[in-house]
Amino acid sequence: MFTPFRIAVLTALVSASLLTACGHSGTDSNVVKIGSASPLTGPQAHVGKDNENGARLAVDEINAVGLVLDGKAVKLDLIAEDDQADPKAATTVAQKLVDEGVVGVIGHLNSGATIPASKIYFDAGIPQISPSATAIAYTASGFNTAYRVMTNDAQQGTALAEYATRQLGAKQIAIIDDRTAYGQGLADEFERAAKADGATIVAREYTTDKSTDFMAILTSIKSHAPQVVFFAGMDPQAAPMLKQMKQLGVNAQFLSGDGAQTPKFIELAGVDAEGAIASNPGLALTKMPGGAAFKQKFNARFGEIQNYSPYAYDAVYVMVEAMKRAKSSNPAKYLAEMPKTDYQGVTGHIRFDKKGDLTGGAVTLYQVKAGQWQPLQTILSK
Repeated sequence: MFTPFRIAVLTALVSASLLTACGHSGTDSNVVKIGSASPLTGPQAHVGKDNENGARLAVDEINAVGLVLDGKAVKLDLIAEDDQADPKAATTVAQKLVDEGVVGVIGHLNSGATIPASKIYFDAGIPQISPSATAIAYTASGFNTAYRVMTNDAQQGTALAEYATRQLGAKQIAIIDDRTAYGQGLADEFERAAKADGATIVAREYTTDKSTDFMAILTSIKSHAPQVVFFAGMDPQAAPMLKQMKQLGVNAQFLSGDGAQTPKFIELAGVDAEGAIASNPGLALTKMPGGAAFKQKFNARFGEIQNYSPYAYDAVYVMVEAMKRAKSSNPAKYLAEMPKTDYQGVTGHIRFDKKGDLTGGAVTLYQVKAGQWQPLQTILSK
């Protein structure tokens, strides 16, 4: 039996617990969780971490200045998850982020991960901005939660094909893709545009985003004597592919997309990287409006920029600006502000079309010269 004294003690303890819980709840409500999804382990971890670091730099800057929504100070909390560049893992990560209460997601990195994850975010009503997924299918879904801050593969594939046919004068081209949503999509766009310009596709080969031995594919391609070998995939495959081309004596220009346009590609390919050409759907860092300042801040904290970190950085600011206009971090409220985006970011002027694609973007072609990616030309989207 409880004595009056014990009842009083229990009442006091319960009251204290309730007060503590209420205080904790109040603190939690001032925290706005934003998800970041990219490969943080495996062969693509360097670009995945680059994305996370770009987003983290923006989050920390915004927190340092202070963010106020509807008169209340809030703090951003970046929740980073590893999707392993795998479509199945990406859906698991997406559901985990939704369950953790994120109000928006910066990611995913790969189109193959971004596309299946986008359905989960759409069902949850959570805005998603990819800093790096270029596959056309991502924004073709009709999901009003899906956005990206760089140009897509229709623009990039066309730019690459026109460079191959008009600048390099290639008439015979071989194409290899890694069968991911990104690789196959970019290769399809490249092939369409190259054929339209009068080139003949002498071979169309396939590999995976896990392979490192391309000898059989390249031996077959060599017999067709292509002037250009175009690879649509990421740098862990692009670098050994180029090295094996050299070993086999495939006398063709190596051409690739943004997945290969990284410092890691040069590191992996070594001296064989010299002369390789690749594109990136955006301006060169030196031509970005805020490129120099971003480079200085990022290098000081995280080291070398791999590729997409400036876009991840801008994606956070675009999302937060929508929250400011809505005076709320509630996804149901600030989602309506996303189509109204008109933001001058590090990477350029960011506005979206009705699908969530970037309008007025650019594609830049680069070549490895003296061990560094050097810009060749920039093509502005029409």
